[in-house]
Amino acid sequence: MGYPIGHFNCKLDSKGRLMLPSEFKEQMGEQAAEGFVLRPSLFENEKCLDLFTLKDWDEQREKLRANIKIYNEVAIEALRVVNEGVRFVKLDASGRLQIPKEMMESCGLSKEVVVEALANKMEIWDKQRHQEAMAAIDKKKILEFLNSIM
Repeated sequence: MGYPIGHFNCKLDSKGRLMLPSEFKEQMGEQAAEGFVLRPSLFENEKCLDLFTLKDWDEQREKLRANIKIYNEVAIEALRVVNEGVRFVKLDASGRLQIPKEMMESCGLSKEVVVEALANKMEIWDKQRHQEAMAAIDKKKILEFLNSIM
């Protein structure tokens, strides 16, 4: 199984616990119990968090390990960037995902958040920032790109 299908509006409490909807948890199945890897987005213009299943994160790490030379300075710096701020997180007994305070603050997450399920990862956005980011997308360019790869 991969990532869930959809866009999920969620609530974040003051302690950083993200209540995920039952539909999300149902679609994730056993993967949800294994835990997730959370990290700040690598894109400077995106103030969101990337959320990966543990399996996908491990696969990415294996690809990096197989292709990066330990004595190559740029390669090691790339690993540092990829791993900066990475945290392993699990759902608690109530099905909530604990987001560390520093991550909440760095992305400006407030009470209303969006979990956007993409083909290769999920993103956690402040709802207002997500709306702004979506409005700024040039949909004509996106359609051109999609036509070129499909």
